[in-house]
Parts: sequence; structure tokens; C-alpha cells
Amino acid sequence: MIRTSIRRAVVPGIAVIALALTGCGASNDSDGSDGDTGSGASDLSGSLAGGGSSAQESAQTAWRAGFQSANSGVTITYDAVGSGTGRENFISKAFSFAGSDAYLSDDEGQLTAAKERCGGEDAIEVPAYVSAIAIIFNLPGVDSINLDAKTVAMIFDGKISTWNDPAIAALNDGVDLPDTKISPVHRSDDSGTTDNFTDYLSKAGDGAWSYDPDGVWPIKGGEAAEGTSGMVAAVKGGEGTIGYADESQAGGLGLVSVKVGEEFNAPSADGAAKALAVSKPVEGRSDVDMAMDVDRTTTESGAYPVLLASYLIACQHYDDANEADLVKGFLSYIVSDEGQQASAEQAGSAPLDATLAEKAQGIVGAIAAK
Repeated sequence: MIRTSIRRAVVPGIAVIALALTGCGASNDSDGSDGDTGSGASDLSGSLAGGGSSAQESAQTAWRAGFQSANSGVTITYDAVGSGTGRENFISKAFSFAGSDAYLSDDEGQLTAAKERCGGEDAIEVPAYVSAIAIIFNLPGVDSINLDAKTVAMIFDGKISTWNDPAIAALNDGVDLPDTKISPVHRSDDSGTTDNFTDYLSKAGDGAWSYDPDGVWPIKGGEAAEGTSGMVAAVKGGEGTIGYADESQAGGLGLVSVKVGEEFNAPSADGAAKALAVSKPVEGRSDVDMAMDVDRTTTESGAYPVLLASYLIACQHYDDANEADLVKGFLSYIVSDEGQQASAEQAGSAPLDATLAEKAQGIVGAIAAK
């Protein structure tokens, strides 16, 4: 399919599938994949375009490398245009699959639009990438601080404006906090990371955050940056800046440990996995939709509730058999044990737990042509 990162260029009906399959496709193996995730020859060939979540970008690099090494005739492209544009491009058929840090919203008509794109069938949504969202900051002489959700919410809402504010000082006994002005940075694009971050502020902020969760930053003004890399660069380029980004890309910036119960936990893959493990599925979803309602107020020891569970979005069936085989093969690799280990090593993500992985493998393993 045509690879694009420009919203206005996405027009239904003009995307071109440039896929080819020699032979009749690979045989299924025990985890529901096409049998092309390991070593050896593969019958798959052609090109496949997807995109969306910039948080997934590092993991997608590892997944593409692993899959293409076992399938030398296949070219996978992933355009990290942000979750919102990724969903739009999937719905318009410019992408065969999307990566999204927020599940499809029924309130915004996304579920209905995705169902129409998929020929009247419910779209597939499976978690593929679980990672902590690090609250990052740049304050010379300070590498880490403790904050509770209410204080974080007040900072990003502009109600706390200096680093030595009494609310911050009370949580950081013994830390020499300067009177530097706080400069919050938010994402400028429609971002699943923003959706997850504002969900945390809304649910855990003890009333200090008065906005609904949203992929678009709800407050006018302030410094904005596009994509995960843009966010990290903006925080790094300022002084007194604070933002939020996938933990794997936080680099050497200061990190906030958030209060969970009576303890403060730093962002980590294990902490994110613990928080997701105590979360529940979103109610009313189809059997092929694994959207999760993350428990942002958990008191589970070691949990880190500022996390994103990033999804793969695809169709159950495709008109083109070649496209179906490639989507099935690549997505099956991503949710396989091998694929999850590859992203853990490359991007520091938390592998799916066994129960979630088994269900995801079964769902994507059933992708087929109409």
C-alpha cells in the first residue's frame, strides 16, 4: 500500500496494494503464526505498509528486522506519524495495519469507521507493546524527584509554576530544589501517549485535572512538540522543562517516581507490566478486541500506572489474499515470544504475559482472505 505520513493525502480507494505471494503461503505452526518467524525459507514476498504510534517506533524497527531476516522477499514499512493519524490511515486503507497507543474509541466513531473499513466485521485490536510513560524533566543538578498524581496534574495544568513550590518540596525531603520556572511540554499531534497520560491525570489526580482523557492536549498555549522524539528534544533543549514520553526514549533526562500507595516507583517495564496485569478488559468489546481499561489508581507494590498498552489494529479478513498473508505473518511475529523478546531487548518494553500473548496470537493467527 502507498506509504504516507500526510493526512490530506489519504484518500479512500486510491491506495495501491503492491503485494506478491509466491506459492500458496506458509503453513501454520502451533502459535497461530504463518511459520515464517523462525529460520528457514519463506514463501512470503511483497511489501506491506503500516504506521501510527511513535512510541512503537523502536520496537517496530526490531520487529521489521526480525521478520524480514526470515522473509527475505518481504519489505515492511512503518511510518511513525502518531497514533491518531495511524488510525485514520488504517481506516482510509492507506495502511494495512496501524499501531496505536489508544484503543479505538466508540465515542468518536472510530469503532464504526474501522468496522466499515473491514467490510462490516469488527476490527482486530491486540496489545503488542507495553511500556512505561516516563515523566521526564530537565533541571540541572536534579536527576530524580518524587511526585504524586495530584502534583503532576497541577504542574501540567499550570497551577504549580516553580520547582521549589511547597507541594513539590513536601514530597522531596532533602532535595535542593531551585526556584526555576516550570515549563511543561505537551505533544502537538494527536497522540496515544497523550491519551494515556491524560487518562492517568484524570483518574489518579484527585480532582486536580479537570479535563477528560484525550489524544489531543486539552489546554491552549504552552510549548508543544511533535512525536516522541520531538518531545524528548524539547525537554532536553530547555531548562526547567517537564514532559512525558515512552520510557525507552527518555535518555539521560531526569525521571519522576510516581506515588503508588505508600511508595514511589520509577518508570520501568516491570512496573508497567504489573499495573496492566491488575487491569480489566474494556466492557462491551468483541472477541477480537483486547482493549484494556488500565487501572491508574492501583496500589499494587512495584506497579507503575503511567503506562501505555499500545495496540496493533487490523482486519479479520482482507480482499487481497497476499495482503492477508503478510498482515497475518507480520502481526503473528510481533505477538510471538520471539517478537516480544526482540522489542524488550531493543526498546525496553515489557513482554506480554502468557495469557494475553496466547489470546493475541490466536486472534491474529486467524487473519485470512475473504
